Amino acid sequence: MVITMDPELETALAASARAGGTTPEVVVLTALRERFLGRPAVTPRDEWERRLLGAASDCGVSLSDAALSREALYD
Repeated sequence: MVITMDPELETALAASARAGGTTPEVVVLTALRERFLGRPAVTPRDEWERRLLGAASDCGVSLSDAALSREALYD
């Protein structure tokens, strides 16, 4: 796939890539993954990170501090 972009967008991508120490292609692919796949592209760098990401699970919403107060626990 070839994407043609205007100079303004190309300049912004190049600046973002420089700031992140990466290439414009990586910036675009990361943005597309986040936008269309709905999750950040995380690549584990070592065994510890692989195990940590493997143990992670979505627990739904977190409760507010008010819901966890002593008074709220007995309602």
